[in-house]
Amino acid sequence: MSSSSFPTEPERKAEQESLGSLMSQVSDDLSTLIRQETALAKAELSETAKKSGKGAGMFGGAGIAGHFVLLFLSIALWSGIGATDLGHAWSAVIVAVVWAIVAAVLAVLGKKSLDEVQGAPQTAETLKEVPDALTPTKETR
Repeated sequence: MSSSSFPTEPERKAEQESLGSLMSQVSDDLSTLIRQETALAKAELSETAKKSGKGAGMFGGAGIAGHFVLLFLSIALWSGIGATDLGHAWSAVIVAVVWAIVAAVLAVLGKKSLDEVQGAPQTAETLKEVPDALTPTKETR
């Protein structure tokens, strides 16, 4: 009871209702809370996904624009070298070799980077321990 002589509303409710009824209400309130938190998480993730998609689209557009920059710079380089005594055929070969070297270096660096990927080692280790945690030991039997 509270410090005053009159019981408060929660105290009256606790005195009048059974433990099972109170537990049922707690369970209902917990279910409602979980549903509301799940709905909030879905809304937040949806908004994040929309913004991420927009950002990814912008990066895609930047990649295409960058590709055109490299294309036209390569054409300018080919034309510039072709205006010399080498001619346009050899200048095209030189530009192609430069790009082949760039591609090879990027491929080697990309492979090295992918070889270093480990996935989720801590999660995998934790999941290996779950069956042990669920199996009773000899001491607890």
